[in-house]
Amino acid sequence: MFKSIMVATDLSEASDLVVGGLSAFRTLGTEHVILLHCLGIKHLQEMKHWLASMVETKLQEQKATLEKQGYRIGMEIAPGLPQFEIDRVAKEKRCALIVVGTHGKTMSSEIRLGSVASEVTHNAQFPVLLVRLKITAARDRDRCETVYGNMMEHILYPTDFSDNAERAFTYVKDLAQSGARHFTLLHVQDKERIGKHLEDRLEEFNRIDLERLERLKSSLTSTVKSEVETAIVHGMPVPEILKKAQENGITLIVMGSHGRGLVSELFLGSISHNIARHSTVSVLLVPAPRKLP
Repeated sequence: MFKSIMVATDLSEASDLVVGGLSAFRTLGTEHVILLHCLGIKHLQEMKHWLASMVETKLQEQKATLEKQGYRIGMEIAPGLPQFEIDRVAKEKRCALIVVGTHGKTMSSEIRLGSVASEVTHNAQFPVLLVRLKITAARDRDRCETVYGNMMEHILYPTDFSDNAERAFTYVKDLAQSGARHFTLLHVQDKERIGKHLEDRLEEFNRIDLERLERLKSSLTSTVKSEVETAIVHGMPVPEILKKAQENGITLIVMGSHGRGLVSELFLGSISHNIARHSTVSVLLVPAPRKLP
């Protein structure tokens, strides 16, 4: 499924946790990992070789961790800003997935990989897995822990039935083939979109959309023995999706994501990025297809 993946690292303790938990990807067919560190400089080209030599020792340590997990490793040190370099190198190396740690706080004083995660999802032409990291304040220094868990345990798939939501569903099916056995398929009847003028048709909308969810369910259960639940709720999409994730013990959210420059009010635009920002579990965002130059 994800034969070759890229892991973005800022060489911090938090990124050590992301690297250390990648053994789960063996079940997804991952064989090759590109370990990428971005120096974050735009114009100081003459400094990039000196800076690269400073970070290489730590990068080698993370490489060794991944090699112990059975992966073939490639290392890349890029001079530019992460939100641009990550996508560029992923395209150059033909990676099937980009893995980035995220928590909304600074991982290190040099490169804020967590805060960059939002920019990465906007620019990415490839699926992005945002691995949730938890930061807790301690007396001496902040502590970081990963919320990897078993991401394959219970997967939530929110859909608006758009073309890109259907594209994201192909990854849901791949995850089922790779061993995931419990899924919740969710559609939110957007309260704001339906408004007062269409409230009398809510029952009709529910019936139509429940049939759509049941067809998706059938396509999962016809090939693998998965436990699949369907749910339709009426409300605001972001809080309803986050609520469902918390109540159902979700371990991974998979959804489509439109990138920058597309219509902002689309369900899979600002909503998917708000889910990625506020979710307490990891999120796999699948971007709309774009022509690669």
